[in-house]
Amino acid sequence: MKTFNNFPRLETERFLLRPIEVDDADEVFHYFSQDEVTKYYDLDTFTSKSEAIQLIENWQKRFEVNEGIRWGIATKDNNKIIGSCGYHSWEKEHFKAEVGFEVTPAYWQKGVMTEVLKHVLEYGFEKMGLFRIEALYDPENTASKKTLEKAGFIYEGVLRKSSFEKGRFCDAAICSILKEEYR
Repeated sequence: MKTFNNFPRLETERFLLRPIEVDDADEVFHYFSQDEVTKYYDLDTFTSKSEAIQLIENWQKRFEVNEGIRWGIATKDNNKIIGSCGYHSWEKEHFKAEVGFEVTPAYWQKGVMTEVLKHVLEYGFEKMGLFRIEALYDPENTASKKTLEKAGFIYEGVLRKSSFEKGRFCDAAICSILKEEYR
């Protein structure tokens, strides 16, 4: 079973994947306070910076207790967080985890997640010992669907009314990529 010792820092062509700190709360609040970001997210739109701090602390705690990892996506030019990507629902005994991500709207349709996912998937398969990586998304979220397909994920179906979010039951599309399919 894999465990984390120190937070792994990854680097892509344009971005640094690093821990998200409380000092990054302004950037995290900036994008989670926009309805278009939270539209398909299991969080309500943020109304205060304290909500961003709480989310960051939750991500940090998940890492500390070896339940997941969430990288901040920082631009190389100014080290500011423009989104995040990482693993949760890590089932070590089944060698699988769920990947999730978001990016601030100013960086939508600029290939950010395509670039970042390559490194995050490689880390999951090679360093975390994952065999299966899953992703759940709102069936209406075509941008996430396209991003995941581009990364090699295979659509598996819809989990009907599988979660209760924002006062209603919601469907979730599920897709996955297996270690043997990762290129």
